[in-house]
Amino acid sequence: MNIHHLHDWNITPDRAIALQRDMAANIITDQPLQLNSIQRVAGVDVSVKNNMSQAAIVVLSYPDMEIIETVRAQAPTPFPYIPGLLSFREGPVLEEAFRHLEHEPDVFIFDGMGIMHPRHLGIAAHMGLWLDKPTIGCGKNKLVGHYEEPGPEKGARSPLYYKGQQLGVVLRTRDNVKPVFISVGHRGELQSAIDLVLSCTTRYRLPDPIRAAHNAAGKF
Repeated sequence: MNIHHLHDWNITPDRAIALQRDMAANIITDQPLQLNSIQRVAGVDVSVKNNMSQAAIVVLSYPDMEIIETVRAQAPTPFPYIPGLLSFREGPVLEEAFRHLEHEPDVFIFDGMGIMHPRHLGIAAHMGLWLDKPTIGCGKNKLVGHYEEPGPEKGARSPLYYKGQQLGVVLRTRDNVKPVFISVGHRGELQSAIDLVLSCTTRYRLPDPIRAAHNAAGKF
């Protein structure tokens, strides 16, 4: 699939922060997803072991959640671990994996943040600009903001705020399990992103595309 190479990855942390602020202005968050027209959803994750990064992209049919394609790529980890700059650590190996996809997804769900980020450019938002496709951030742990605990039942959610702005929701995907942190990445809209995540979640806490990508990325 086509990838828009928007910048060099080999930059300093200070330059990365400035770049995030500039790129965030291009993010689209008011474009509802049309769930009845979606045919393929991809999960995206990266694992790191011994300073090697492995990206995995798993494409599933929608809504039946059957795996269509699994793509992996490996590369040395090029960037230090700095909270808020995850995309510069994982972006290069993800770019390589995206280029090998044969089945183009309609939506990508990332194990990470969308605009729920101090500069509104988590990895789902950042890579959404490179893909120019709808992306959703589905994080397992809070990065920024404050919220009230949602109810215990599947589908319960509460807004997450950061500096007075709602950036996403804290969503219960299964009864009585820990919630996940959902935000738009790019070319999406929050309510339809929530609906898609819930419809992709069958037996576990994480939506099936993310779970499949996590398992694939961990197999070195």
